[in-house]
Amino acid sequence: MDILKILSRGTKKTNTASTSATATGDLPSSGAKVNPQLYNDSVRGQKRKRQANQTDDKVEDELPEVNFFPAPDATSAREQESAKKPQRAASPPRKPTKRLPEDECRQIFRSHRLKLTILSKDQELKKPKKSSKKKQKKAVAEEDTKNDSKAQLFPQPLESFADLRNTYGISRRVAENLIAQGYRVPTEVQLGCLPLLLRPELALPDTDGLDNGINFLAVAPTGSGKTVSFLIPAINKIMRRRALEKSEGSRELEAIIVAPTRELSHQIVNEGLKLLQGTGIKIVGMKKTTNISVEQQEIAEDSSDEGSDDEDEESADEGKPKRTQKVRPATQTDILVTTPRLLINFLTSGPSGTQRVLPGVRDLILDEADVLLDPLFREHTLSIWTACTNTDLRVSLWSATMGSNIETMINEKLEGRAEALGLPVKPLLRLVVGLKDTAVPNIIHKLVYTASEQGKLLALRQLLHPSRADDSGPPLRPPFLVFTQTIDRATALHEELKYDIPLEAGGPSRIAALHSGLAESARAAIMRKFRAGDIWVLITTDVLARGVDFAGVNGVVNYDVPGSSAVYVHRAGRTGRAGRQGGIAVTFYTKEDIPFVKTVANVIAVSEKQAGKTGDEATVQKWLLDALPNVGKADRKKLRERGVESRRSGSKAKITSKSGYERRKENNRRGAIEGSKRRKQAEADGSGDEDGDEWGGIDD
Repeated sequence: MDILKILSRGTKKTNTASTSATATGDLPSSGAKVNPQLYNDSVRGQKRKRQANQTDDKVEDELPEVNFFPAPDATSAREQESAKKPQRAASPPRKPTKRLPEDECRQIFRSHRLKLTILSKDQELKKPKKSSKKKQKKAVAEEDTKNDSKAQLFPQPLESFADLRNTYGISRRVAENLIAQGYRVPTEVQLGCLPLLLRPELALPDTDGLDNGINFLAVAPTGSGKTVSFLIPAINKIMRRRALEKSEGSRELEAIIVAPTRELSHQIVNEGLKLLQGTGIKIVGMKKTTNISVEQQEIAEDSSDEGSDDEDEESADEGKPKRTQKVRPATQTDILVTTPRLLINFLTSGPSGTQRVLPGVRDLILDEADVLLDPLFREHTLSIWTACTNTDLRVSLWSATMGSNIETMINEKLEGRAEALGLPVKPLLRLVVGLKDTAVPNIIHKLVYTASEQGKLLALRQLLHPSRADDSGPPLRPPFLVFTQTIDRATALHEELKYDIPLEAGGPSRIAALHSGLAESARAAIMRKFRAGDIWVLITTDVLARGVDFAGVNGVVNYDVPGSSAVYVHRAGRTGRAGRQGGIAVTFYTKEDIPFVKTVANVIAVSEKQAGKTGDEATVQKWLLDALPNVGKADRKKLRERGVESRRSGSKAKITSKSGYERRKENNRRGAIEGSKRRKQAEADGSGDEDGDEWGGIDD
């Protein structure tokens, strides 16, 4: 440890309870957690608080300290950090398969708050053994169906990543890559889903209905390792097929991963590249110029009317010279990561009267499935699903939030596809970690009333320049994210704050704004700088609210109230990734937001209850929930689609520290200047003052 840091520490202790939470070791930017699991109750129904043991402290000392106020000579620290990177370790030897008894599997699932059920209609997984007490089981099953609840399943859990090689037989190279990336203890979602997706017959022994495989739906908290959970089974499936068919040299598109944003798709590609080193499997992120090998099929006759308009347009353009498009060679890849619009634009760009299909795709993975099946992306996502015509297709869907209407839609799509292809319906298994639609339990939530838009700006500046007199909780240290409702508000907030950081600390370069209005290269550059610690405050819209993994983000500021509980869960989930402690989620609200605050307050209350915070420790008290008004269904829908309407236009949509009088004065001055320019232009044109800008009568 630096001796100057020790000598410069104050000797006076503060009496606030927030001091322990602001220690460097308790911040998400301090390093990786040894145990990334969020829940581990020793006894069912009894919450065991997560405490850092002695092994945690030892490993924390070995982790590199992230300094967001670096000195000019920071190259030596980077060299030391690169020297500490672990070397590639040899994979452990194969061991005989070890099966846990059902009672022990049940205990592990309940202690980690895992709930696995089957969602397929008119289908149940049956065990041929244990046929006693059939009447009681039938009665219980009937009650469950009446209450719309499904019987829970308790498959073999994944106790450590070494079991992936020992028990489930993944590739030696992939196992070595996992060790090199530091994967040791699986998170809850990895503990429950990897055995099912790799070898369902081993995960659920003595169970009928798994011969044709399964479809999977996972609802797990943000930052719980869902990306690795769907990448490993997809890679393993490709490698097993190649080994069985002995086709190592051939390359065919076998897996498609669909994500809602470019940033998330780029992140998935980067994670895939780490796991695929030395395996010979290729993963590619789709671009506008990407060309993949597909098959052409003729469109059915009932859709001929739709193509008539296109034929008319083509006949109208017959006289015009046609542009010659360069035919690019097909991209050879095994796994394709794309956004819905990019892939659907490619699939619909073929000759008229035909449609492009993907018969080789055996894995369709929908990351952030609830938003992909929302009205914004639903048509494109379902079209991609239909284009995957392989009879062995496995569909897996992943998100931190999932509505019951989305689950119903998934079931209907699976049943309709199986009926159209004449196939038996694969069982759809759903794994839920903790409670659905709740934020991670290891972060601190704060609701801050600011009264007006000017109050929000002052409150944010107070977070940038905290004072010792503030006893409202632990201070928010950079780096952190600031979420706004619209692109215009993100741009205006960036203009207001870019000079708040002194030049000695980097000045305006430490604050940036990222939104969908920027070019892709500009967005990628901002993301690189933020990950590297060059940017401390990143102002953004909901384009970064889902899936993007920033390991060292210390906090999230909801400058504008989220449009729904799901949006709040995903925004708050940008901090506290992989079980890291000390993350803070701050939400500002004004007079206009009071009717909508209850949605956020309910999520906070349930999340804190999950974390064991009750009484005075809780941020949201019962009296506050009772005092807040309820939001109607129509208002909730409008808020989810457009946000708070007053922030889209008018004076309340402006983010500025100037008063209304100053803004009117500045507008009057600007109008006077423009009027003077028009009069001078009119005089220069020779029209004179009389006929310059005056109305010439009703015939004018």
